[in-house]
Amino acid sequence: MDVLEEQPTFEIGVVVPKRTVKVEDESSDCVEVLVNEFKKVGLIAERVLGVADEFIKLAASLETLGMAAAELQITKQTRIGMELQFHWEEVKAFERQPDGSLFSWCERFYCYQHLIRGIKNKRQTAITLKYDGKEFKWEVGECLLQKLETEGIVKRVFPLHDETKRKKLLYSWALHWWDFTNQPIDEIYSYFGTKIAVYFAFLGMYTRWLLFPAAFGLTLQIINFGSLRLLVLPIFFVSIILWAIMFSQFWKRKNSALLARWQISYSMEADVGYKLLGMDRSSVQSAEKPVRKAHIKIEKEVFQRNEWFGRLLRFRNDALVILSIICLQLPFELAYAHTYEVMESDIIKFGLTAIYLFAIQYLTQVGGKISVKLIKHEDNENKEKRADSLVYKVFGLYFMQSYIGVFYHALLHRSFLTLRQVLILRLLVSEVLQNLWENSLPYLKYSYKKYRIRSKKRQEKKSSSGKIQFSSRVEKEYLKPSYSASIGEEIEDGLFDDLLELALQFGMIMMFASAFPLAFAFAILNNITEIRTDALKLLTMFKRPQPRAAATIGAWLNIFQFLTVMSICTNCALLAWLYDEEGRWKIEPGLAAILVMEHILLMIKFGFSRFVPEEPAWVRANRMKNATQAQDVCSKRILRSISAEKESREEKEHVVEKEFGMKKEE
Repeated sequence: MDVLEEQPTFEIGVVVPKRTVKVEDESSDCVEVLVNEFKKVGLIAERVLGVADEFIKLAASLETLGMAAAELQITKQTRIGMELQFHWEEVKAFERQPDGSLFSWCERFYCYQHLIRGIKNKRQTAITLKYDGKEFKWEVGECLLQKLETEGIVKRVFPLHDETKRKKLLYSWALHWWDFTNQPIDEIYSYFGTKIAVYFAFLGMYTRWLLFPAAFGLTLQIINFGSLRLLVLPIFFVSIILWAIMFSQFWKRKNSALLARWQISYSMEADVGYKLLGMDRSSVQSAEKPVRKAHIKIEKEVFQRNEWFGRLLRFRNDALVILSIICLQLPFELAYAHTYEVMESDIIKFGLTAIYLFAIQYLTQVGGKISVKLIKHEDNENKEKRADSLVYKVFGLYFMQSYIGVFYHALLHRSFLTLRQVLILRLLVSEVLQNLWENSLPYLKYSYKKYRIRSKKRQEKKSSSGKIQFSSRVEKEYLKPSYSASIGEEIEDGLFDDLLELALQFGMIMMFASAFPLAFAFAILNNITEIRTDALKLLTMFKRPQPRAAATIGAWLNIFQFLTVMSICTNCALLAWLYDEEGRWKIEPGLAAILVMEHILLMIKFGFSRFVPEEPAWVRANRMKNATQAQDVCSKRILRSISAEKESREEKEHVVEKEFGMKKEE
């Protein structure tokens, strides 16, 4: 299908409250004005009456989106491989997405935002708008949507599910259990955007790679090696460390291959320097005046001042979080672990654990909110950098909460039996309860919202009889909760909780692998379920998430690598404890071998990246080819400009000489 034949679908919903007062003059009704303004900018608008609110569904033709993309100066890949600024007149020169569409979901969403938030009063005077007996002025140059949001008339603007694509993904992805880890990643990217697609690609690859340590750990659990166990466990430990190192590096290769397939490059992100100066890259590129040396010196000082001031702010905030964890959370965690160890009554242990879980959830929420406030005062370059900063801070809280008790049982009391009980409790009970909670909570929120609306309508009608039906699909989507993080939706979306759960699981199975090899089998079963339940959650239980342009899993990959290093240290300590049963800690051949093994594994961890490149050869070749083509085009353009300038100067000199010669003859 040609890109010009794409059929517009309703992808944006605008929510306004129902009118209680009938408007005599519809030309001044603000909702009517809003719909007319939507149509003037080329959008297709359809009004839908719901039970409690009114909805405006928006769609756009390909031409309308193309003109908006040109105004936004979006760069897209052309058929020759180069990335150039989009022009609607040259639409056939640009490459299409994997699903055949011209624009990705992220590009379409930003085009919609540009169109609906670009509606301003271009008249010479203010316009009087009315709604439910209330009047207000739409001032000259003021954004209409922002004005209506301020007045409380526009309640929300949110993306709508495309029913055709949603149902297709539902059957080919969420309900397709037979393929286990196989997923339609390209379709997920086309529908949800880059960040969610990258997360599911990472989850699928991580689950597939778990097959090897799960099979190895299951073998250790089934077969009784007897005296050879002290030899087999170090082999298992070395194998899973090498597995984790290779997984991290090969994921980077897969990530870069996916970005190349989706025509995404890091050059699409705004330059750090221009963001620091509060400037837009396009405005800098459009300026063709020569830059003076004094101006370069001023910009250099601004760059340096902002760079170091931002780093100092981040260092201060990180130091505050680390000190808070050490001084406040660490003593609390150690006190709980010690009390749990010395208590003999199971009933008291259960009560203590209940109090601990309640208290730690509260402390973690407080820590998350404080981290969000600290990040707002940091000078981060973009939204993804702010999100990464938040991830590091909040993960520190969860790391202490999740692992300090396990460390206590493993390294101080050296109780393998208690350690395995704690690991089974965390891996089985916690993850099962977590999955049940995170999948049932959205449905409970949705049902509660419908119940409140029905109760309110019955009170207005003063009747308890009659069933109130929610017939419009757009209203049902509006009532669904947003896909947001538990710490708040300002900086992070719901992937924060999903990736946090995955990172905590990875740390649990890796850092104590020598004590409980069977943990990898539990992890792979949980992840197979997680793929389908997360897919079902996104497609049926939440609103369609706003697309995020993040091209990687960001700070989470660094956390996975940090946990791999930690697992080298903890497993070596566990093996040393197994070898030195008497607790004398003498440097005998076995202990010495473990220490040597630890240093070798650390060197392998930091040296393996040199052996396996982060980019596949074909991705690197394409990137170099595109860079060469771009350089050739720029070189030719500069040469033509220089030649034209020289010809113009020679022509002027010739005219001047001719005029001078004529005057001399006279």
